[in-house]
Amino acid sequence: MLKTAVIHPTIMEVLARSGHFAQVVIADGNLPVGAMTGPNSTTVHLNFRPGLLDAITVLEGILEVCPIQGAIVMEKPVEANAEIHRAYKKLLGDVTWEEMERWSFYDKIRNPNTTLIIQTGEQRRFANLILTVGVVKMAEESNF
Repeated sequence: MLKTAVIHPTIMEVLARSGHFAQVVIADGNLPVGAMTGPNSTTVHLNFRPGLLDAITVLEGILEVCPIQGAIVMEKPVEANAEIHRAYKKLLGDVTWEEMERWSFYDKIRNPNTTLIIQTGEQRRFANLILTVGVVKMAEESNF
């Protein structure tokens, strides 16, 4: 039995084989994930209907399971609202944060380091998020 609330078998399997610097993508409901698949990525579809499951819920689950050291979002146009970026920053805490131009962001998803793409039912725009897996620190390694 698992002690975590995250019990999706494919997500758990892929996260278990994702090492340091692997990329995990939380995709909104609009990202064409079929065109984003890289050579080492597995796609999981959690977009049952609009709004289910949302990106924040998925991020909270991922944070229960593995350490994250960095996050990348797509740059938004000046006039666009990307409130979800603030929510991500609040949940992620002290990780490196980057905003990337749209086409470079798409190329980053296709990178061989991407091991998991989770498509959500998230409807907010600019909700796509690339996470970089960190390392599990041992108690005696807390100084780095």
